[in-house]
Amino acid sequence: MKDEEAQMRGLVEEAVGLKVLGAQVVRLKQDASLRSYFRIVLPGGAEGEDSWVVMRMPKEGLKQSEEGGTQPSTEELPFLNVHRYLQGLGMPVPAVFCFDEARGMMLLEDLGDTTLEVHLKQHPGALEASYVALTDLLAQLRARAEKAPSSDCLGFRREFDKALYMWELEHFREWGLDIWSTLPRTAADNAALLECFEALACRLAALPRGFSHRDFQSRNLMLKRGRWHLIDFQDALLAPRAYDLVALLRDSYIELEPDFVLKMIRHYITCFARHSGESMDEKAFVQEFELLTVQRKLKDAARFEYIARQKKNPGFLPFIPASLRYARIALSHLPELSGLQGLLSRWLPEFA
Repeated sequence: MKDEEAQMRGLVEEAVGLKVLGAQVVRLKQDASLRSYFRIVLPGGAEGEDSWVVMRMPKEGLKQSEEGGTQPSTEELPFLNVHRYLQGLGMPVPAVFCFDEARGMMLLEDLGDTTLEVHLKQHPGALEASYVALTDLLAQLRARAEKAPSSDCLGFRREFDKALYMWELEHFREWGLDIWSTLPRTAADNAALLECFEALACRLAALPRGFSHRDFQSRNLMLKRGRWHLIDFQDALLAPRAYDLVALLRDSYIELEPDFVLKMIRHYITCFARHSGESMDEKAFVQEFELLTVQRKLKDAARFEYIARQKKNPGFLPFIPASLRYARIALSHLPELSGLQGLLSRWLPEFA
């Protein structure tokens, strides 16, 4: 580890031109990603002022997404590719100082430790102001990206098509339903479930798609000097307009009241119209939001189980109930998906 710490200090010296021999190297909390993060702090320095973050990546699979779906070939690191596009749109992303591909290390601006999740725990009274600002930021991102598509950006060369929706729904069956339900399923049951998955995937795949962050949620939104910043955008892809809004408002880590969610959906529609000049039908957009909630939150719940079992990280297990609750609530607003609701209610008490 001492050799690695020396390499990290050397990265700062090469990129920033400062001698940091006595700088402290602190490992930061790691979530589900294969990437790990370290903060380099100058002696007597302040985080975010006299500090940098090193993102260390595994050399194997460095350019492959950890999510499912078809992955376009690329010679460039996805993080850098999408970062350049977002920076070109004027989006708030951390500065990149250098990337040492041989060592799998990148030196980034230190955004501090204040995620949206942390900020609201410390300042619960800031909830509405925070979400008003973030729905506006998300509307800006979507509107600007729709006006400036780029085939050079990986986010425009992969998409949520039927195959990817089905992969994630099957992920729910394998790592959620098959594990949590003790009741046997017949071949007819499995066929009925597959039919429901197919119907949902087809409906979602028929929706228009555009550039999406893919994981626009409270642990990927950082507050520094009063400005929100985006991180963890390397898996960006084409998805329906409501997809990122579902990630934000149906966040497994922060549960919001239904009336507040609807208020923020309406705020997003207003902001998008202001930034794009295009109005959206509220009823149709809310239905899209609910459909995407069902698909995403079923996947999220199972993903947390997968992370616990495959990556030996049980830290996400407490968020499974909220994810399933979101899916159940969304299903109650979609009578056309009553078949799926009925099947899930037979096998999982959360849907009864």
